[in-house]
Amino acid sequence: MMVQRTLLAVILLLLVWQGVIVVLEPPRYLLPAPMAVLDVYLKQTGFLLHHSLLTASEILVGLVLGALLGAGTALAVAAFPRAGQIVWPLVLVLQAFPVFVLAPWLVIWFGFGIASKVAMTVIIIYFPVASAFYDGLRRTDSAMLDAAALTQASHWQTLRYLRLPLALPSLISGLRIAAPLAPLGAVVGEWVGAAGGLGFVMMQANARLQTDVMFAAMGVLALYTLALRLGVDRFTAGLAPWARDLNHSTPSFAKFKPGLSS
Repeated sequence: MMVQRTLLAVILLLLVWQGVIVVLEPPRYLLPAPMAVLDVYLKQTGFLLHHSLLTASEILVGLVLGALLGAGTALAVAAFPRAGQIVWPLVLVLQAFPVFVLAPWLVIWFGFGIASKVAMTVIIIYFPVASAFYDGLRRTDSAMLDAAALTQASHWQTLRYLRLPLALPSLISGLRIAAPLAPLGAVVGEWVGAAGGLGFVMMQANARLQTDVMFAAMGVLALYTLALRLGVDRFTAGLAPWARDLNHSTPSFAKFKPGLSS
């Protein structure tokens, strides 16, 4: 269903785009026609494929590392509350730094290769995942925590069998928000300094007023964004089956009985 809606939106966008070209007749360097962009795909397939694969590798590695680091930080802060009182404010302070400020430093530290772009993608992914997951971990219903205390469950048992499962929907939400932003991290890193990738292509095309090439690269990035969101939805579909019962109310544990006293 999502794919069908996306295709309809793309078709509508192309029709509006072509309509603007026909009515206003803007110069090609300001707004190329859809057929001019398609011509780029057909004539420069190998060129775009090479740079697209480079950016895709940066995105995927950064997405995985950023999600793991973000989820791990949130879980560690919830597991060790006293340490979390020191660590979490530092995370919030780092979150306030604009990515365009950090990008040049990452290039200096990690070089012009893939490492600096992966690092930028990790930063983009890290904060939404960490914030969403930690918010879910700390918002466990107090009545459930009281019930767990009556079973004499330890802090670790409560975290493992109660707080963690109930926070998974929040983690999923964080991943859904963060995943479409992953291409942004890679492209920002490539803009600052790179020898390849779609961001590099866009910078070179912009300097030469090759707007059709820029639009072609942007089209690939848009495809990546949609694919990442769809991939996260598919991956997380079975991660928290009990979340279907949440509906913003007290969840049902008919299918999920962790056994706190174990």
